[in-house]
Amino acid sequence: MTPLQKGKSPFYPGQPVPVELFVGRTAQLDRMLRRGVEQVAAGKPVAMFIQGEYGIGKSSIAGFLQYLAAKDHNLHSIYAPLGGVESINDVAARVLEATIRSGAFDPSRNERIRNWLSKYIGEQSLFGVTIHAEALRRDAPSIAAGMLPFLAEVYARLKDTGTRGVFLALDEINGIAGDPHFAHLIKGVVDTNALSNRPLPLLLLLCGVEERRREMIAQHQPVDRIFDVIDIAAMTESEMREFFTKAYASVQMTVDDEAMSLLCKYSAGFPKIMHLVGDAAFWIDRDGRVDRDDALQAVLTAADEVGKKYVDQQVYKALRSQDYHSILAKIARMGPDAMTFTKAEVAKGLTESEKKKFNNFLQKMKTLKVLRSGDTQGEYVFNMRMVRLYIWLQSLSSKTGA
Repeated sequence: MTPLQKGKSPFYPGQPVPVELFVGRTAQLDRMLRRGVEQVAAGKPVAMFIQGEYGIGKSSIAGFLQYLAAKDHNLHSIYAPLGGVESINDVAARVLEATIRSGAFDPSRNERIRNWLSKYIGEQSLFGVTIHAEALRRDAPSIAAGMLPFLAEVYARLKDTGTRGVFLALDEINGIAGDPHFAHLIKGVVDTNALSNRPLPLLLLLCGVEERRREMIAQHQPVDRIFDVIDIAAMTESEMREFFTKAYASVQMTVDDEAMSLLCKYSAGFPKIMHLVGDAAFWIDRDGRVDRDDALQAVLTAADEVGKKYVDQQVYKALRSQDYHSILAKIARMGPDAMTFTKAEVAKGLTESEKKKFNNFLQKMKTLKVLRSGDTQGEYVFNMRMVRLYIWLQSLSSKTGA
C-alpha cells in the first residue's frame, strides 16, 4: 500500500492548542466569561487564578478565553509567559514585550500599540518584530514600579477604538511565585486599582498549579482573598472524543471506535498526553484511518516522549532503572488515576527480592520528589500526575513485549 501523503499534523505537543481546535471546558469557560470577561467589559476589575495539575491545559484555556474576550467583548488581550523569570524586573520586561506583541485579534490596535512603544522595536519582517532587549531591561524597573499606570496607559491609548478593558494573563509562574515581591506586586495592582476613583477595567489572570497559589499566599497572606479560583480537572471521555474527532477530521482522517477508546483511556484526560498520543498516531497511520494497532503503537511511542519531555531527566533515568521496573509495573496496575498507594498493598505483590529493594525504592522516589508521604502511615502520594501517567504508559511496553 502506498503510504498516505502527510500534511500538517493537527496536534501541538507542548504548545497551547489553537483556538479552532479547542473543545470542552464549558462550565469553566462559562464561569470565567460571566464573572470575569463580562464584568470587566462592564467596567469592573476582576482577578482570577486558573489552577490545575501540570499538563491539564491551563495555557490553552487562557488563550481561548483571551480570544473570546477580544472577539466578542472588545477586551485588549495581553499574554505574558513568565517561564524563566527571576525577578520583578524580569516580570515587567515580559509584560512590556507581551504588550508590544499584543493586538493579534485587531491589527489596528496592534499598530497603535507598536507606534507608542516603537523605541523597543527593531527591524520588522514577515515573521514579526525584533525587540531591543537592552531597552526593555533599562525601563523594566519603572514598569515594575508602575505596573497599573502602564496598563492604564494601554487602555487610554485604545479606548477610542472601542476597547472596553485590558485582559492581562500571566502564565508559567512557577519560578517567580515564591518571590515575596511578586505576591506584593499582584496584590498591589489589585488593591490600588480597586481603591482608585476610576478603576481600570482590568481582568488579571494567573495560571499555575495550586501549590504556586499557596506559595504566593505564604509570601503575602492577603493574596488569599483577591482571586476567583477556577479549578481545571481532567477532561471527560466525551470531551476527549470530541477533541480527537475534530482534530483528525481537520486533516480528513477518521478514528475507529476501538482506537478511540485506546486514545482516550491512555490519555487519561490530560491534553498534553492527548496531543502526544494523537500526534504519534497521525504519523504512524498509513491509510487515513486510525485503527487499534495504530493507536496502541502511538500510546507506546507517547510513553517515552512523556518521560523525555515532561519528567525531570534524573527522575526519568531512575524510573528506567532495571532494579525498579518490576516494582513500578506493579504500582502501574492500579491504573493512571491512582495517585496514592499504600506500602502494604504494593508489597503484597512483590517477590522476596523486590521486597528487599522496596524501601530503597521509596526513599529514592521521595528524594527525587516523585513521591511524598501521605496523611496516613504507609501511604504514598505521587507529586505529579504526569509522572504517574508515565509509569502507567511505560507498563504497557512490558505487557506487549515492546
